[in-house]
Amino acid sequence: QVQLVEFGGGLVQAGGSLRLSCTASGSIFGINAMGWYRQAPGKQRELVAIITRAGDIDFADSVKGRFTISNSGAKDTVNLSIDSLKPEDTAVYYCNAKYGVTLVDYWGQGTQVTVSS
Repeated sequence: QVQLVEFGGGLVQAGGSLRLSCTASGSIFGINAMGWYRQAPGKQRELVAIITRAGDIDFADSVKGRFTISNSGAKDTVNLSIDSLKPEDTAVYYCNAKYGVTLVDYWGQGTQVTVSS
């Protein structure tokens, strides 16, 4: 079992920056990747960025060049730095951990990011 707790989020003006953090607890040594998804109203949840335990990184095309993902500590924390925020970045952002050989998904509770124009 893995528990994920997110920090950050809030209301920011377009063009601004924000930082989200997520810390995992529990069976963290079984985590193979951590990342962030987001879900805007009326839309499906989508991958934003992910980083594997080996350090491989992938981003959604819509956020490349504006979002940065990193992990820290004993790789039990994943950080998402967001620059040049756009109104279309408004969504609930969810921390995700992929666990074990079958990549079972664990989710945080979600944190709201609202970008005003």
